[in-house]
Parts: sequence; structure tokens; C-alpha cells
Amino acid sequence: MIDLHCHVLAGIDDGPQTIEDSLALARAAAAAGTRTIVATPHVSWEYRNRAQAIAGLVEALNRRLRGDGVALEIRPGAEIAMTRVGDIEPDELARLTLGGGGWLLIEPPFTLVASGLDLLIADLQQRGHRVVLAHPERCPAFHADRSMLERLVGSGVLGSLTAGSLDGKFGAPVRRFALELVSDGLVHNVASDAHDESRRPPTIAAELKRAGLAPLAQWLTELVPAAILDGGEIPPRPEVQSSGRRRPRWLGGRG
Repeated sequence: MIDLHCHVLAGIDDGPQTIEDSLALARAAAAAGTRTIVATPHVSWEYRNRAQAIAGLVEALNRRLRGDGVALEIRPGAEIAMTRVGDIEPDELARLTLGGGGWLLIEPPFTLVASGLDLLIADLQQRGHRVVLAHPERCPAFHADRSMLERLVGSGVLGSLTAGSLDGKFGAPVRRFALELVSDGLVHNVASDAHDESRRPPTIAAELKRAGLAPLAQWLTELVPAAILDGGEIPPRPEVQSSGRRRPRWLGGRG
């Protein structure tokens, strides 16, 4: 698996605070079946991280992982707050893409209104950037106005779900909304958004299986993120059918 959204770097945001904590998170990810992590520290007004510092920490962590024999690659990226994008110079913004593939991970606000988000993303697209939205299922503005998310996806934006949302870790309404978004084709990736080894762990496959989404797992966690990192075309979502007596909610219809 490729984990496209993970706070694995130490001492740079609200993720691990020491290199040992960072290594513990990385080992847990590898044990859970992840082979590549995109390090996505916050780039916000609170955490004013820059691409050069992120790259240095990624290099240092990869060196430690190789030395410890952990079969896991860390690649640089960032989770850029919507409110910070306009303040970042173009050259710096280009260096904050996910693994250098040309896609920016943009974090919508945790508010009931996301004024200007559509205009901001349209501006990024006009400047040649492609956009992945971080955890849209946890954005109150999308709960209040789902049509805005639908328009964004229609314009080429991709949705990246947090695996824990499928397990109800962020509440029942978020879980229901997450499943609806998957069912309606508004989700293209599931990532861990991990912050530590246990409280916000780097697991993805188990949550997908428990939610009945195993038939889409390869597309959500391998094919789509690989295309994002390579800067290639996003593969179409596969046609899948339920093999059990009850249809999973994300397939639609009555269970």
C-alpha cells in the first residue's frame, strides 16, 4: 500500500515529537502492509513548515529506516491549509507536492462555511496544479453543502478519505458521510492520516475490510496513489460487485 497522507516526521507538527516516535510509527505502518509513506506535515499558520526542512527530515528518516532494515520508503509532501495557500510563493508551492508528482494535498477548514475554497482550487488548477482534498468527510462545510464537493470533484479534484473515519473514530455522522462519499464516487484514495503509533495509527487495510471496501482496496491504496506520485493519469474506478448475501452500503441499494 501507499499511504498518501501521514504525519510521520518528528518535531515538525502535531505528529511524532521524537525520532524514536517517528520510527515506531513507521514500523507500525510497515507491519500493516504499507510500503510507501508520503510525509505530509501541516503547512499552516501554526506550523510554517517549508519544503527544504521537510526534505531534510525525510532523508534522515529514510536513512534510519534503511539502517534498521525496515522495508519502507518515505517521500516528501505536505498538507497545506486552505488559509495558507495564498501566502506561499509559487516556487515553494511547487516543492510541496505529493512526492513531486504535481498534486497538492489541500486541507479544507473544519468550519461550517468554506468561503472561497472553490475559487482557491480553481486558481491552483489554472496555475497548473492538481488538487487532492484531505479528509473531505470531516469538513463540516461539505456536510452542510455536499454540492460544493461534487462540483470540485467534477472539476478534477480528488478526495482522500481518512481510514479511521470508516471505523467511526471521528463520530457516527462522519462515518455515514464517508460511506456515502465512497458510494457516490467522490472518494479516490484512503490514507491513514496517522499522527502516532497507537492513538492515530498508520492502518488502512483493516478499516477498509471492516467497512466492506476490500474490493476497492487496491484502487484506493495502490493504483490511485501511485498515479498521483508519478504524475500520471488516474485509473478509472473498477466495477465491483458484492459477493455476499447482503450488499455493502457503498454499493447502494438495500442490504
